[in-house]
Amino acid sequence: MSAVTSGARLRADARRNSEQIRAAAIGAFRGQGLAVPLEEVAKAAGVSKATIFNRFGGRIGLIEAVIEELVASELFALLDHARSIGDVDERITYYLTALRDLQYRQPAFNDVLLQTYPHSRQLMEICRVGSEANEELIAAAQASGALRPEFTADDLHALVTDNALALKHGQRPPRDDYDRRTTYLLDGIRGPSSAPVGP
Repeated sequence: MSAVTSGARLRADARRNSEQIRAAAIGAFRGQGLAVPLEEVAKAAGVSKATIFNRFGGRIGLIEAVIEELVASELFALLDHARSIGDVDERITYYLTALRDLQYRQPAFNDVLLQTYPHSRQLMEICRVGSEANEELIAAAQASGALRPEFTADDLHALVTDNALALKHGQRPPRDDYDRRTTYLLDGIRGPSSAPVGP
């Protein structure tokens, strides 16, 4: 085997390993959050833990390799759709309902919200974009009277963070109970001109 052929094969093996690791990481992070043991990711990918470090430099590098597909694309699509809704009351209903749905379905999203890995620049950038969008949407809802006048973006941030902590460290409630509590939350923060959310 020539050196050229051998080099091409090594590069192909490296690409395949990287793809397998990425796929395994997405599956593991999606189901369990970003703190899943790297040994588990390595086992699912059919490689050694050392290979993850060789290819991605460790957990932070692996998170940054998959966080766009895992969290950012869905969150940014959610934000874009919220902005496209003309009626402000409907916009805030969609935004909060979709945000809490993403929290329930996607443990990795709660790790992003909680800034579990602040050394990840991509993770922190997602937080920054999300925070700016949150302030923008709340300000528009405040201006229209869709929210209680004293309710702020900081209040929503606290509620979302509390929910992330409860889902990450507490017992996950049945989906019906969770959705019912989303309705209670929306009804509690609405302005006097807004219609209550039905069950």
